[in-house]
Amino acid sequence: LVPSNLCLPLPVLQAAHCQMIKDLSACLLGQSLRVDCRFENKTSNPLTYEFSLTKDNRKHIIQSTIGVPENLYRARANVTMHKNLVCLYLQSFTTSDEGVYMCELKATNDYTGNQIKNITVIKDKLEKCAGFSLLIQNTSWLLLLLLSLPLLQAVDFVSL
Repeated sequence: LVPSNLCLPLPVLQAAHCQMIKDLSACLLGQSLRVDCRFENKTSNPLTYEFSLTKDNRKHIIQSTIGVPENLYRARANVTMHKNLVCLYLQSFTTSDEGVYMCELKATNDYTGNQIKNITVIKDKLEKCAGFSLLIQNTSWLLLLLLSLPLLQAVDFVSL
């Protein structure tokens, strides 16, 4: 037990923006909605996130490491994290899922508060997701090799 009259010195922590949301976009991937939350990360501290939907003036948490997701969305939603990208996938997206989607990020020990960005999602106005957007961002030597195979085969064919 610590005596109640004991003073413990607390270090003054310098506030600094550790991450900043750069872009929030949405697209249709088959029957699923994909919401991409791109951010700039200036720390290696763990990142927490929350995706929510505001419709009829009510906030519904879809997926989160900050709050508790609603049952209605929990079974249909999943989140993937890449280097500077957090993606929400909402399966069986319908017009009843339309509204203002919000991405909220917080880096552990970032004392400047959460970063928040909104996007209005209307099914008829959504574009189809580009198939290569994630692949281009995380291009690996294997992908480059696979993409260059037809070219190598063509060169081989010409030399015969």
